[in-house]
Amino acid sequence: MILPNKHIRIAESLLGLGGYLLKYLNDGPQTVDQLWFKVSKQNNTKKAFAYHGFDNVVLSLNYLYIIGAIDINAEGLIYNAANQTFG
Repeated sequence: MILPNKHIRIAESLLGLGGYLLKYLNDGPQTVDQLWFKVSKQNNTKKAFAYHGFDNVVLSLNYLYIIGAIDINAEGLIYNAANQTFG
């Protein structure tokens, strides 16, 4: 589900996953594989708020790119465009 509603929590939506991805990108530019590793690692913990597959990660990255929250640098790494964290 893209947006939360009364039956879908924000953590289960693509919008909520986008927030987690932006948090991970605050550590610096990363590849899609690195982001997926972090999400899958979070999926396998007891603290996981929701399970997200690889396709949800890609859809959230597409959404973030469309709204201008992330961008891709010359090396192909994804960075947080809002904070300009492309160190």
